[in-house]
Amino acid sequence: MLMGEERRALCAYGRRAIESGLVIGTSGNLSVRSGDLVAVTPSGVALDRMTPQDCPVLDIEGYVVSGERQPSSETPMHLAVYAATDATAVVHTHSVFGAVVATTMTELPPIHYNALLLGGTIRVARYATYGTPELAANVMEALAGRQAVLMANHGGVTLGADLETAFEATRLLEWLCEVYVRAKGVGEPRVLTEEELGAVVERALNPQAFPRREPVHGSDVPDIEPGK
Repeated sequence: MLMGEERRALCAYGRRAIESGLVIGTSGNLSVRSGDLVAVTPSGVALDRMTPQDCPVLDIEGYVVSGERQPSSETPMHLAVYAATDATAVVHTHSVFGAVVATTMTELPPIHYNALLLGGTIRVARYATYGTPELAANVMEALAGRQAVLMANHGGVTLGADLETAFEATRLLEWLCEVYVRAKGVGEPRVLTEEELGAVVERALNPQAFPRREPVHGSDVPDIEPGK
């Protein structure tokens, strides 16, 4: 089966997306690229009910080369990502907190430094009808320099070097959205400054080195009574 491993992975992560509450019903879609071929989830099939054979394979120009089912309606967006980036996996979900932010805001500010793992402030792409070239263009505009984007009145998109990376980015995006929404219920969230975010990057690039002691051997090991 053409791209058999990738199509099986789509099914596995499709089930995880349903189990994690990131999508419901037939909403959401995933894809994987291998060379000039892309395997994508099918249109009209719940992500936890797919089989590998259900997932069509397309060439990079959008022509179906394997599979009987129709590709996801969001395939143009997936292909646009692959045409413009070096990503090899894309995950699109309709998660609850992501949708809340996407219907009320123009961006998700970095109130937690983990936002840096997705590139910083998460932009909300301008609204366009799903599955259209206009939506794909809006997503690509908002994705510049980022691993994630929210789509106005719609959901979220993440990308990565493989499905695991893209899926974990989706989970992180939803967590960041949830933290923001819940924080707004308590008060106005404090947004981290550029200086504070820069300090986080500096710390990550130069981790603290803890001193080590030489191991203690033989008679130098103190006697310790059981339970002490």
